[in-house]
Amino acid sequence: MSKASGYPFGFLDEYAKKEVRRSVLKAIALPGYQVPYSSREMPMGRGFGTGGLQLTLSLIGPGETLKVIDQGSDDSVNAVNLRAFVEMTCPDIDTTTRTEEATLIQSRHRIPEKELSEKQVIVLQVPYPDPLTVVEPSEDKRKTMHGEADYSRLLVKLYEDIVKFDEITISHRYPTRINGYYILDPSPIPRFDVPKMHQSKALILFGAGREKKIYAVPPYSEAEPIAFEDVPFRVENFYDQQGNRLSCARCGNQESFLDEFIDSRNGKKVYQCSDIDWCNEQLRLRKEENMKELVREKNS
Repeated sequence: MSKASGYPFGFLDEYAKKEVRRSVLKAIALPGYQVPYSSREMPMGRGFGTGGLQLTLSLIGPGETLKVIDQGSDDSVNAVNLRAFVEMTCPDIDTTTRTEEATLIQSRHRIPEKELSEKQVIVLQVPYPDPLTVVEPSEDKRKTMHGEADYSRLLVKLYEDIVKFDEITISHRYPTRINGYYILDPSPIPRFDVPKMHQSKALILFGAGREKKIYAVPPYSEAEPIAFEDVPFRVENFYDQQGNRLSCARCGNQESFLDEFIDSRNGKKVYQCSDIDWCNEQLRLRKEENMKELVREKNS
């Protein structure tokens, strides 16, 4: 029992945490399979990250380091509130904004730019866990389709996109096949982040509190976005009309996923790294390189 909050460590009772852990083990054993569990009531509305939070509270232990991000930011309302709640109910943990320092990362809508390690676990918040929802409203029928690996109707949906728009228009939640069998919904991460699941060194967990489902991509799994040979999968295009890769206005990086803003002073579009920790790191490296260049010029 935490003296500061009056709640058990991790807020949830031990029976609830044990059930979540058992569900996680089953999800790891069956990559991509949606494991049902008894999602508990949390002190926040469903749809605000209750599934991911239950995973985090069930897995975190004293001495661990947690990072919470929302669309790449550590300072958004969702990230700040979730982090504060975990700190209140788990008094013996540490929190960080640095990706490499975290042992457990809870995220909404993004996988960090920096490659994760084997010692890390990332928990993604999921609103809708089943990619077949767009083609089949019945959950019983969807279960049968998953069990038989029958994803023909999903492929037809992608084909219809190509016929209408000359390309697959799914911008996020891109259907991804895991280890050649189950197709999962990778949460509302952008297509840019989907390749990061392939052969990931870190364990990736998905928690849908409202839909009461947990699923996983174990380390070093095959993660293949479904597509067609003549219309291959591609990530977001961050190139201007001249074919030049857009760069972050803050750190100058040209490799990251960029958010688009409108400059209030001149009304022009400005692009900045979505992952703030990555942006800060690139900015630091850039300053160090500039200092080294000044030293070389001074000594020459």
